[in-house]
Amino acid sequence: MTITLDHLNRSTAEEFTALLHGLYEHSPWIPKRAAAQRPFATISALKQALQGVVRAATEEEQLGLVRAHPELAGKAALAGELTAESTGEQAQAGLTHCSADELATLHKLNADYNSKFGFPFILAVKGPTGNGLSRQEIIAAFSRRLRSQRDDELAECLRQIGRIAEMRLSVLLQVELQFGATIMQWAETIGAWSDDADNLTCAYMTDAHRKTAAQLATWMKEAGMEVAIDPVGNVVGRYKSDKPGAKALLTGSHYDTVRNGGKYDGREGILLPIAVVKHLHERGERLPFDLEIIGFSEEEGVRYQSTFLGSNAVIGQFDMALLDKADAQGITMRDALTAAGHDVSKIASVARKPEDVLAFVEVHIEQGPVLLGKGLPTGVVTSIAGSCRYQVELTGLASHAGTTPMIMRKDAAAAAAEIVLYVEDRCGRERSLVGTVGQLHVPEGSVNVIPGACKLSLDIRAADDATRDAAVTDILNQAEAVCARRQIGLKITKIMQAPAAPCAPWLVKQFAAATERAGVEVFELPSGAGHDAMALARMTDVAMLFTRCGNGGISHNPLETMTADDAEVSAQIFLDFLRQFQTK
Repeated sequence: MTITLDHLNRSTAEEFTALLHGLYEHSPWIPKRAAAQRPFATISALKQALQGVVRAATEEEQLGLVRAHPELAGKAALAGELTAESTGEQAQAGLTHCSADELATLHKLNADYNSKFGFPFILAVKGPTGNGLSRQEIIAAFSRRLRSQRDDELAECLRQIGRIAEMRLSVLLQVELQFGATIMQWAETIGAWSDDADNLTCAYMTDAHRKTAAQLATWMKEAGMEVAIDPVGNVVGRYKSDKPGAKALLTGSHYDTVRNGGKYDGREGILLPIAVVKHLHERGERLPFDLEIIGFSEEEGVRYQSTFLGSNAVIGQFDMALLDKADAQGITMRDALTAAGHDVSKIASVARKPEDVLAFVEVHIEQGPVLLGKGLPTGVVTSIAGSCRYQVELTGLASHAGTTPMIMRKDAAAAAAEIVLYVEDRCGRERSLVGTVGQLHVPEGSVNVIPGACKLSLDIRAADDATRDAAVTDILNQAEAVCARRQIGLKITKIMQAPAAPCAPWLVKQFAAATERAGVEVFELPSGAGHDAMALARMTDVAMLFTRCGNGGISHNPLETMTADDAEVSAQIFLDFLRQFQTK
């Protein structure tokens, strides 16, 4: 019998519970409680309801749910005593064909994990693309998570259970993803092209960068778009309206990466709208405006330490002096662009006319753990944080560690420690404010010498400039007070300041409405990371839609991930946003 959402909505509570009995291991109380929330308008709404029941459960109930799950390649698995769902999942991951060494490793990990946490290790053994994780990937995840704290690991197990239930529900309802699988596969394809053999690094105008640009252009053409690669390397696809003289709604993100980066940062915001346009084109559907997708060539600043090259060119603010900047090998940006076939004399032609643009919207992975903690696949961004960065140099007096009394020391590192702790305290007082000391260095330090110098970085960010600037003032004043009290010299150099970019309320409202229509709870949040939308905000109104990150929200890292299901939800919201889009 084919089970549909309509069937689930019309069934009795007992039938509903029975039909969904296989989603959660030996835990019928979850669908039983979710049944009271019917009817569900979408499958996403059903998923959210089920996961909401788990989040609202007592810790005892949650632990019972976790403990109902079998160990990976454990005794029950070897004895054939698992549920049909778990049996199939472990077999797909190859856990039924472990070598003797792999089996011994897994048994040791299971024992260590249970001993430390008191519950079994849970992992959705299908990867983000839907394929089974390899045994090596499972063992690596196992080893990594053994280092977690108990509360964090319980939360992660519950998230993994939610992911397992989500995939089982898709099988039960025979859900076919319109967009998610394609987006993930495309990300895998271009994620294999790198400047480095051992990780994903795609820096401006390298061979991997140019190959990626060519592939994006190909996919855009196949999706029915007019395509060009402009003089700074932006890949531009335009899906023309059937209305003459239509203005353009811009979307997109960057396709370069940080060193040793992830597959989805930036790239989701290009691949997702291409997949949506492909869908529209195959249906013969046109929008009442042109939709322009821009794969921005550079946002991360890896090769030339100058960010937002692609988006700054689009808004007409490309700094031509950067063309003479050289990389680590002495190759100037001008030479790199020329070697790639670009005419730097035409960079000014890249600029758009503001009057021809309706707005800019960007889909992006969150690069953080907030949505993960909320159990939500998407979030609507309210503002992109503005940041200030400083280099701080402290000068004390190097002297003998054994002969200098504590009250007579001029310890530059001790002063730095006070400043670091104050940054943590001050920036912890307000929700949208964050502060980071990412670099801390004692030049020529020695184990038996009181530090005579110390250098540190400051990165202060907030969703609005006033909040950030107030924190910066307090932190710099505190640094001066600490150094004066300790008789330490202080030099502060500002190295960067970028204003916050509030998202336009009229666009935020439309993203929120599309999210609600998808059956997803609307959750608004600021972005702490910088995005191309920050640059575009200097020319037009902007908005952003976030997609949930996995692996604790980690980004700028090979562990960065998202799921095909979450990519699907974001794409469906984006498609609905386009179809219902109202101009300002």
